[in-house]
Amino acid sequence: MISQSKASSRRPAINLGFIVKRPGMLSLVQDEGRYGAFNVGLTNGGPIDKLAFHWANRLCNNALNVSAVEVSVGGFAIIAQVDAVIAVTGADMPLTINGQVKTLWRSYQVKAGDLIELGFTNLGMRSYLAVAGGFNITPSFGSTATVCREGIGGLKGKKLAANDILPCLTTKSSQLVSLSIEDQPKYSQEVLLRIIPSYQQHHFCVEQQKLFFSSEYSVSKSFDRMGYRLEGQKIVSDINGILSEGICHGAVQIPSDGQPIVLMNDRQTIGGYPKIGAVISLDTAKLGQLSQGGKVRFASITMEKARELILEDLSLFEQTQVSVCN
Repeated sequence: MISQSKASSRRPAINLGFIVKRPGMLSLVQDEGRYGAFNVGLTNGGPIDKLAFHWANRLCNNALNVSAVEVSVGGFAIIAQVDAVIAVTGADMPLTINGQVKTLWRSYQVKAGDLIELGFTNLGMRSYLAVAGGFNITPSFGSTATVCREGIGGLKGKKLAANDILPCLTTKSSQLVSLSIEDQPKYSQEVLLRIIPSYQQHHFCVEQQKLFFSSEYSVSKSFDRMGYRLEGQKIVSDINGILSEGICHGAVQIPSDGQPIVLMNDRQTIGGYPKIGAVISLDTAKLGQLSQGGKVRFASITMEKARELILEDLSLFEQTQVSVCN
């Protein structure tokens, strides 16, 4: 569907692609994430909302793990230096190209000199901007995922800044596509997080577990790509801490103040708080689209049910069709 021009079939001159005019609050190069490097203390990184990330790439006819830009909150602007095909998905950030309002969840042909802007989000926290062929970023430890705390991935391990260059190939498309409104994810400030109980669950008595699963929590002011601190009913365990051990994506730590912390993509690799369970990856994506004050409830599910849900979601993604726009 999307072909590279003959003139650009070779790698483009370095530093030619998109120039960052405004980086916004936090914009990061991300691919699927960095796996297999826990032994050297490197966490996964990767897109918080993997479904939206995958759709941005799919709308550009890319492999699903191709590097894109995760824009948090909004206020992002780039200028094209080459002709390219782009798509933006995720949070409801107003998109304009040369000042003209455009819809999300579809691909667009842009030309060298075009200004692409994302306003501040109305609902949701993170959007994904992909380009056909992906951004040409050199991987670190097998991934381009930016983790600022570790100073790795992306452009020198840092968030994007004004005048940074996002290199990419020139691309032209004879067929632009979109995802129907009915098939687009629906974002909300209230989510149900399905959780697989932890092997440390026995450190929380039955009454405390009932309190946890029957209570509503709010996203505190302390939330980022590392973890979401929640506020609400205090939960007590029979231990103050454990020896530090490896912790998984979605782990729900209960520190001494009894307020849950859900660990996200940029979490530390080890931790010493007891864990009541782990939120499944489908739902950490929903949590990652909440801002301060967002409401959270938990529900317990089995490992088998979690696997079934993930397979169903994968099947739905593969079966969903896109529409031709021109």
